Amino acid sequence: MPAPQTIAVSAAAITTTNVPSAEASTNAAAPTATASATTATVNNTVSSSGRHQLRPVKYDYADSFACTYVVSVVAASVAELATYPLDLTKTRLQIQGEAASVAAIASTANATSSVTGGAKANMQYRGMVATAFGIVREEGALKLWQGVTPALYRHVVYSGVRICSYDLMRKELTENGTQALPVWKSALCGVTAGAVAQWLASPADLVKVQIQMEGKRRLMGEAPRVHGAAHAFRKIVQRGGIKGLWKGSIPNVQRAALVNLGDLTTYDTIKHLIMRRLHMPDCHTVHVLASICAGFVAAIMGTPADVVKTRIMNQPTDELGRGLLYRGSVDCLRQTVGKEGFVALYKGFLPCWIRMAPWSLTFWLSFEQIRKMIGASSY
Repeated sequence: MPAPQTIAVSAAAITTTNVPSAEASTNAAAPTATASATTATVNNTVSSSGRHQLRPVKYDYADSFACTYVVSVVAASVAELATYPLDLTKTRLQIQGEAASVAAIASTANATSSVTGGAKANMQYRGMVATAFGIVREEGALKLWQGVTPALYRHVVYSGVRICSYDLMRKELTENGTQALPVWKSALCGVTAGAVAQWLASPADLVKVQIQMEGKRRLMGEAPRVHGAAHAFRKIVQRGGIKGLWKGSIPNVQRAALVNLGDLTTYDTIKHLIMRRLHMPDCHTVHVLASICAGFVAAIMGTPADVVKTRIMNQPTDELGRGLLYRGSVDCLRQTVGKEGFVALYKGFLPCWIRMAPWSLTFWLSFEQIRKMIGASSY
């Protein structure tokens, strides 16, 4: 009998001895599970943190292509409305030396009385101020904004494309898109952006120039060629087809390339130069100085091409849309220099510069200020 009891006791002892071992095993496993859970949590946190570092928390729409495009169009519209009378004055000055205008005035003066002829002769304005006052006196103050509608349409394409394309090329040529480009790279970007933008916007520019000259034609007793932007557009298409919308586009593109070489390149270069050399922050003073320099250089570079462009686009055409006065930009340049001298290429330079300076100032201040208001980075 003692033997079974011993066995039972031994079994109980064994069982009892194994219980603490199981508890110890459970207790030992608990910290391990806790540690594993903690490690998994840390790993998840690190992984989650890593995902946040790789993916931005918030997308900056203010620096997007679409937002930059809209801001540039708005800023250009503000500048165009503020300085458009100077553009009209500049166009009248450039056109009045043209052979067609002189011949038209002479024939009209001979066909009318001496009093009327004297009044017509007064339309040959001398200088920017006399031209502006003559337009107000003989056509009305609101005529200073004649043709502003197609001018605004033009900037929907022109300003948006030139600013965004220049910005994209600048970012591709620099590491972070904010460094100053070398002058030759900036010049290449400015010429390319201006040429592409102006070629796309050339139809609106053609309509604008033709509308600007209608007030003068009516005062000279001639029948109006167009009655508005839509009518001018339809008439151009009827006479020359879709291709006729790009009449004068070559000198137009040449002018835009030179103007943006002066405007975009000068503004970008001078702005970063002032900030770097004078240790100034990106402020209104820097914007004002850079935009004034940009307007002056743009006027010097673009006035000769602007004279050629304006004369080609304003010349009468035949049924096929071909010009009656000039065969092209080279022929217009040759005739202008041959008949009126080299100085004629800078006819209207003063109003051109006086317009470009406030236009550039208004545009860049508006552009930079709007970008600052919406939280975009400095241009």
